[in-house]
Amino acid sequence: MLSDESAAVIRASLPAVGGALDAITARFYDTMFDEHPALLDGLFNRANQANGEQRKALAGSIAAFAQALVADPDARPDALLSRIAHKHAALGVTEDQYTVVHKYLFRAIGDVLGDAVTPEVAAAWDEVYWLMAGALIAREACLYRDAGVDPRSPWRQWTVAERREETADVVSFLLRPADGGPLPAAKAGQYVSVRALLPDGTHQLRQYSLSNAPGGALRRITVKRVAGLADAPEGEVSNHLHRTVRAGDELTLSAPFGDVVLDASDAPLLLVSAGIGCTPMAGILEHLAASGSGRTVVVLHADGSPADHALRADTLRLAGELPDARTEFWYERDGGSGPGVHAGRMDLTGLALPAGADVYLCGSLPFMRAVRTQLLAAGVPARRIRYEVFGPDLWLAHAEG
Repeated sequence: MLSDESAAVIRASLPAVGGALDAITARFYDTMFDEHPALLDGLFNRANQANGEQRKALAGSIAAFAQALVADPDARPDALLSRIAHKHAALGVTEDQYTVVHKYLFRAIGDVLGDAVTPEVAAAWDEVYWLMAGALIAREACLYRDAGVDPRSPWRQWTVAERREETADVVSFLLRPADGGPLPAAKAGQYVSVRALLPDGTHQLRQYSLSNAPGGALRRITVKRVAGLADAPEGEVSNHLHRTVRAGDELTLSAPFGDVVLDASDAPLLLVSAGIGCTPMAGILEHLAASGSGRTVVVLHADGSPADHALRADTLRLAGELPDARTEFWYERDGGSGPGVHAGRMDLTGLALPAGADVYLCGSLPFMRAVRTQLLAAGVPARRIRYEVFGPDLWLAHAEG
């Protein structure tokens, strides 16, 4: 609970602090990495540091949490906290690291805002930080406990049983525990972190959805190679995995985490994806087929062309194994024609959507925003729409409904 005194100070200082959060978080990361460069080895994504996405996500989450407390001092923004806690657990974040973050974050606040940070302002924002940190620490402790993971050694070696070329830019790795032990518990829709040792000797972590059912003998991740663009370098981990990992090699993985999981319900399902966003949907579909589900399922997917559509054959096969499922695909080129195939970008106009459906979204933020707008216009309640983001969650962090 935020004290009444601190709530008044936060309310008064939020415009100034909120307006400077980008500068504050930039200063925070620069200073912290200057003094603790080891944090860039295996914990922080240096690509997201370079493009500013991690900074924006941190700034947005702090602002969203503070705004929630100002509106209701007893508030605990569950969606925000759950999303962050699962990401942290997949990275092996430990309780002591919150103290390190606090030190450099509050130094940055003082550096950027100067004399505006009175003792009262500093104390109020300190209270906000530790309320948020305390809530995350408690949630992460529960996640580690439930997963049977020691956060001080959260990694496990997995052997690549098979490598499958899905498309020209997408490859799947089928994995089994290298120690021969049982697979950790997982839920359809979750992801794992891959801890990759890059050629420069640095470890980097990336999250990849489980693209098959969690109850099988093998786990599958499906990785799209991120090409370099004029304003951005190629994805260093995805390209490293594509170039170097073969059957018989080992990968270092976290336990499965993620809060966008298939609920135990009989409600109809609407699985909506674009590009590599098909991966958690494939895992959900395989789980439904393996468990003999009778739920109504509609799969909507958008891609550049059928040749670009990873796991397309799997999706069609699994939908065919379900008693009440159908697929609708949109292709921007070379799509051909036929039942359930459309030209261009995803357009839900006139499409029959099941009433009362639970919706799962995965793809780029522009895609998900556009489709969500269409779903709301079609009468789907916002509370029924859930989404997964690869990388820092800039949508939820900035509280965009």
